[in-house]
Amino acid sequence: MNPETEVRYFVSYSGIKLPLKLVNEITQASLNNRNTYYRGYFDADNKMLLCQKVVYGEVESEHQYQYDDSGVLAHAKIIEDDEERELSFNKPGEMV
Repeated sequence: MNPETEVRYFVSYSGIKLPLKLVNEITQASLNNRNTYYRGYFDADNKMLLCQKVVYGEVESEHQYQYDDSGVLAHAKIIEDDEERELSFNKPGEMV
């Protein structure tokens, strides 16, 4: 990750469209009291580049996002249960 990338922590996400929308931000200090949380890596424009679901200290699933020059999601790589899926999106942000 780029040194300018900001790491933030969340309780959950909302919606079904990608990129996921992480909600209920929590502090890193409060992670000791949680079994499950989401860790988001954000660029300087607050676009999420990486989202990890962490369960009991282990990464259970991961979403990697790439955006086009206008900031629209262009590509997503989803890793769950040792299975990888790659998705591409067009200019309006629809899966192709």
